[in-house]
Amino acid sequence: MFPSCYSKPTSSKDLFKRTYLTKILLGVFVVYMSHTCWVIYGFVYTKPCEKGKGDCIFSYLAERPRLQLSIFSSLRPDHSELNLIIKIDDFDIHSKFERVVNVSLPLATRNNGTLHTLVYVHKFGVSPLQDNRQVHHVAQLSTYMMSRGNLSSAKEVLKKHAATAPREVDRPISHWRSRLTLNMMSEDFTFNRGTLPSDVRRYMRVFQDENRMVYLPLLHIDELSVRVKDMMEINGSTTKLPLTISYEGLSLRQFRLWIHMQDVMFSLKRFGFTEVNIDEIKGVLVDNNLYLLALTTLVTAFHFIFEFLAFKNDISFWRKKKNMVGMSRKTVLWRCFSTIVILLKMLEERSSLLGLIPVGIGTTIEVWKVKKVSKIQLQWRTSRSIVHVGKFDESERKTIQHDTQAMKCLSYLVYPLSISGAIFSLVYLRYKNYYSWLINSLVSGIYAFGFLSMAPQLFINFKLKSVGHLQWNVLMYKAVNTFVNDAFTCVFSTHPSHQLGCFRDEILFLLYLYQRRLYSTNKTRCREYGSCHHNHRKLKAQ
Repeated sequence: MFPSCYSKPTSSKDLFKRTYLTKILLGVFVVYMSHTCWVIYGFVYTKPCEKGKGDCIFSYLAERPRLQLSIFSSLRPDHSELNLIIKIDDFDIHSKFERVVNVSLPLATRNNGTLHTLVYVHKFGVSPLQDNRQVHHVAQLSTYMMSRGNLSSAKEVLKKHAATAPREVDRPISHWRSRLTLNMMSEDFTFNRGTLPSDVRRYMRVFQDENRMVYLPLLHIDELSVRVKDMMEINGSTTKLPLTISYEGLSLRQFRLWIHMQDVMFSLKRFGFTEVNIDEIKGVLVDNNLYLLALTTLVTAFHFIFEFLAFKNDISFWRKKKNMVGMSRKTVLWRCFSTIVILLKMLEERSSLLGLIPVGIGTTIEVWKVKKVSKIQLQWRTSRSIVHVGKFDESERKTIQHDTQAMKCLSYLVYPLSISGAIFSLVYLRYKNYYSWLINSLVSGIYAFGFLSMAPQLFINFKLKSVGHLQWNVLMYKAVNTFVNDAFTCVFSTHPSHQLGCFRDEILFLLYLYQRRLYSTNKTRCREYGSCHHNHRKLKAQ
């Protein structure tokens, strides 16, 4: 006969059902990572065409023609009403340069209109409109955005002028693009027509030269270099504005990589990313080393899989949890409160859906865990719903006493510091909206003292001299994710509260590991936290 605290071991069939979904998702992740590695390999290595082994497309640059770079401005994105901005004779595609020119603004542009630029690469001494082997691209020199150059302050502008002139502030104003970056593939590469990359095909213009196919120079206008901080507001009194024109030749590998990243930037707008979010991503892509970006992508992929495993095991653990002995209710309540505050902060900043959805799901899970630790049950009937609160046994009440004692000691430190920080921000930062002040103060307090929510659980483990009630697989997954996040936050984050909180959680996790070693699991008897580790054969013999 089995002891009362013993739970029958899970059969292999039930275990297979429980891990089947995990295996499928892990398989999907492996396939996705393999596909990503294959795509990256395609950028790194493009097989050239060998003569006699396929239809080859040769480069026009192999003939070493004399080229000319001509840049025009126009109110329309066509070949009419062109005004020359700059002309570079004997254009050397391998030489990097940067020049600053003053561009005259038409009256329509000064009256909140649009101005385009047309970039031509053509034969030297021949008009670009008469050269049938010219390549050109069109881009906007002006764009519409809020009245301030920094989009992050646009919300404050709207709130400040909401009562006086809401329509005028809400109206986008034309801004000047002060930088124009040109790229061209300077590598003499011969493509195979059958294996021509799709991203290169969009920029390729081919003509027939005797018995072979020749492609014209691959010209590209870099949109990643267009930053919000470089935008200048256009007003009616401005007749000329400076334009920094820069050029750099790229290899085929670099050319394809920049095209791909630019396409990613355009696709982010479809997922709800704002201009501020996209501008921050541009800064990461442009201002950092490509090898560092590749490392970040790889680390993010592993972070995703560990986060999923922690998420899955956390739900499984709490779904089967019946006895709350040894579990800190205050820690669960604090995490629930923290996720709700962060969700409200993201809603206030109108974050993208890609960020809101995971936080919203996490908040729902934390609320469900509060329901579990509080033993709240909802019973639905035909006429009304009844909220039933379960009773705690003697061991659970003892855990609650230890939890309350630990939280009381922490309150002497956390509450005064949090209140003083909130008062400081209210006095010196001068918030106009008290809701924003409250949310920002709570978020700063969570970032600064959120790690202390793990302390009550340490105190409970010390009092019970046991760690068997903890979910160690979830703790391990979260510890790895926390270490990765803290390492990158310490390097890239500009938020002082973020940098202050780096590696503090790891210190508390080391204390958890020390407690696990100190209070080793006794497999010969039932523990006071309600779990049992008897050997199945011995129990069956009894």
